[in-house]
Amino acid sequence: MIRVFEVRVVDEDGSQLGVMRTADAMRLAQERGLDLVEVAPLASPPVARLLDFGQYKYELTKREKEAKRKQRSVTFKEVRLKPKIGVGDFDTKVRRAIEFLEDGDRVKIAVQFRGRELTHPQIGRDLLDKFAEQIKEHGVVERPPLLEGKSMHISVASTHKPKVHEPTPTGKAHTRAPDEESDDAEGDAEAAQETVNEATPVVPVPPRPEPETGSASTGV
Repeated sequence: MIRVFEVRVVDEDGSQLGVMRTADAMRLAQERGLDLVEVAPLASPPVARLLDFGQYKYELTKREKEAKRKQRSVTFKEVRLKPKIGVGDFDTKVRRAIEFLEDGDRVKIAVQFRGRELTHPQIGRDLLDKFAEQIKEHGVVERPPLLEGKSMHISVASTHKPKVHEPTPTGKAHTRAPDEESDDAEGDAEAAQETVNEATPVVPVPPRPEPETGSASTGV
């Protein structure tokens, strides 16, 4: 219920009807078979609109559901490195970070120091700079390397759109690609040929007699 004395009225088509007494606005809404809904209570004076409240509530709920469906929480992943990491392990970590970024996740790359390694923080900084260079096509470094306790890290934001994995409907027919159809057609043809070959009786051919060879006598 609208408790203010007057409101700025907007009709069902979005046209401004000006400021009028709330009682007059409610009477106008009843004459048109609509409701008077306060849509901007903090305005001065508050804004009220003539509309079908049931339809308005339905559209509002529909928009909220659509927004939730499109919304996807961005996960924060972490990749850990060691100052003395090998080349193979480093490349594996880079590929893993790229997979996270391609999924739209943010990634934290951290170098873990142990013991006296902490006295050489520049090693970790160089390692993170090298890592950032390897993944620059997939993410943007949000801040430079930061040393916190025994760990130095950077945060990387993805430049890819988040992937939304929708379930495949059950019972959906599989659509084959043209090359799949071609392979199946060849397989059917081969199967048909094998059937024909099996149905055709095979008559064995007797082996040819080998010519007799005589031994020549040599006179001495």
